[in-house]
Amino acid sequence: MPVGGEAFQHKAVRDLRAEKRGRSDQGKSSKMAKEQAFLSTEIVNQGVQETGPNAGSMTFSVRVRRRLPDFLQSVNLKYVKLGYHYLISHAVYLFTVPAILLAFSAEVGSLRQQDLWKLWEQPQFDLTTALTFSGAIVFMLCLYFLSRPRSIYLVDFACFKPSDDLKVSKEEFIKMAKSSGHFDDASLDFQKRILDRSGLGEETYLPKAVMGSGICSTMKEGRAEAEMVMFGALDELFEKCRVRPKDIGILVVNCSLFNPTPSLSAMIVNHYKMRGNILSFNLGGMGCSAGIISLDLARDMLQAHPNSYAVVVSTEMITFNWYTGSERSMLMPNCFFRMGCSAMLLSNKRRDRRRAKYELSLIVRTHKGADDRSFRCVYQQEDDKRKKGLFVSKDLLEIGGHALKANITTLGPLVLPLSEQLLFLATLVCRKVLKMEHVKPYIPDFKLAFEHFCIHAGGKTILDELQNNLGLSNKHMEASRMTLHRFGNTSSSSLWYELAYMEAKKKIKSGDRIWQIAFGSGFKCNSAVWKALRTVKKTDRNPWVDCVERYPVEIPDVPRV
Repeated sequence: MPVGGEAFQHKAVRDLRAEKRGRSDQGKSSKMAKEQAFLSTEIVNQGVQETGPNAGSMTFSVRVRRRLPDFLQSVNLKYVKLGYHYLISHAVYLFTVPAILLAFSAEVGSLRQQDLWKLWEQPQFDLTTALTFSGAIVFMLCLYFLSRPRSIYLVDFACFKPSDDLKVSKEEFIKMAKSSGHFDDASLDFQKRILDRSGLGEETYLPKAVMGSGICSTMKEGRAEAEMVMFGALDELFEKCRVRPKDIGILVVNCSLFNPTPSLSAMIVNHYKMRGNILSFNLGGMGCSAGIISLDLARDMLQAHPNSYAVVVSTEMITFNWYTGSERSMLMPNCFFRMGCSAMLLSNKRRDRRRAKYELSLIVRTHKGADDRSFRCVYQQEDDKRKKGLFVSKDLLEIGGHALKANITTLGPLVLPLSEQLLFLATLVCRKVLKMEHVKPYIPDFKLAFEHFCIHAGGKTILDELQNNLGLSNKHMEASRMTLHRFGNTSSSSLWYELAYMEAKKKIKSGDRIWQIAFGSGFKCNSAVWKALRTVKKTDRNPWVDCVERYPVEIPDVPRV
């Protein structure tokens, strides 16, 4: 090959490598830009330094925080399609049957009385046609009423309220943690700082076993706590609803981290001597959103078994999963999770509609477990010293935001009014299909779809970010913030403490729509929508009855140190 050809070949290779490096650098820059979009910085005053080369001078540090992504600003088209698919699938009979009835009514209404009499005097062919047409209408009506889902009613629910001797203030928490001998000074200081910013109040509940000097994460202690909270909630539920345990045909229990053998559902069946053909289920490892998953399972069972009662029990055991190590990412659950349990009675009996409080409208579930970061975001594991605990990733807000975005994008077409759907769909088509980037995204107003919001009380920071992204007012967030303050994060049962708060405040009116939304390990985000069948009056059997007059309270913002 000529020398000039070799030089040209070498130059082409160098250019190709340079182009690859440029594309690689461009890809890295794009990835870094996306990553930086979720980060925020703040300057922290560390005060006057007392020792070292800079003694006597003011020192500052820069703290980097990961924000919840603005998930309403970027929408995945497949979740919108899924939502509209649900809407169309469930509305086919609602569109078909009224159209046939309208056409028939218009045809009959156009006839005079003489014309109606003439129908009977015409040949048999016309009578046969009329009978066939009438039979088709009757068939369509029967098909509609037989194929539509059964209505699911929430007769009532109960939330367990521990005794006053289990109340623990923040100061008492740190004192007992120190006296237990499990934590070093650095771990105690970290837990104190987390508690100060957690949004928890001074009257949350903890089992006595967790603050002792011995090992609390035993099966005996776990079972003792389970019996206390589950039987306490169920006793109240059966009394409020005036039903016998033997009347229950379906039982669903969810507890994420404590799953003994026999199961918690078997423990309930044994304690209340329930009937032998009861359909019992025990869900474990599904996180704080497991309560809505249990509702979904109970709903499916009630659709398949007419004239039945179903009981759903949602709880979490603190004792069995108390972490006594020094890993900060595993100490955070100690600061947030508190005792709690809820029990709900569901029915598909039409006669129960008169006494039921709510009707279940729909459930939307989202699972992001296919993504490795989402799967490991909340992870039960052992630390370097083989101490068991729950690891919480620093990416929790970002991952939770993506799951919430997917969930509400699917939920939107099912609950939003037509005006909001058209605006949302129009802007989405302009941006995603027509590539009109100058068109600003339209953020649907979910306040037009719901009167009340029950958002899982996972922590103050999470609630702050959700309020900002969903555009909710302080009134809409009141139940979630006050539940976090009074009872802490009670895992899957927190949604029901929030609904109990609304009932204690006499906020629930007939026809009101309630949105329950929770997220948990996996990573999952689930929504349930209820419709109030009557105005709920304040009752004496409510966990808020002795303190509701003190709420709402102001929760101060504590700056990071």
